[in-house]
Amino acid sequence: MSHFSTLRTKIADAVILKSSLRDLGLTVQFDADVRGYNGQRLRADIVAVLDGDYDLGWSRNSDGTFDLIADLWGVAKKHNQTELINSINQKYAVNKTLADVKQHNLQGANVKLVVQ
Repeated sequence: MSHFSTLRTKIADAVILKSSLRDLGLTVQFDADVRGYNGQRLRADIVAVLDGDYDLGWSRNSDGTFDLIADLWGVAKKHNQTELINSINQKYAVNKTLADVKQHNLQGANVKLVVQ
């Protein structure tokens, strides 16, 4: 029986996800195994290697978005999983917004980004 959970996300940009994870000080692997309970492993496109024996992984869906895959119980043993996932989502949203602004050549616009 697998202990892995799969959560739908709105994350769709792999490059920004990777840079966001690195911005948060996480080690990132590609096409790697997500570690779970009792040595279980599940392959994912992007893996954030966490302290301890558990990781977070993202696998691309056919619609281009990524699912988050993790043994959430195991992650919670060493990390506040809600804070960790929220910080990843928040960093991704900030980096995605900044990339979109830059791509649309709005650097000179008066853009105020407020993160709560």
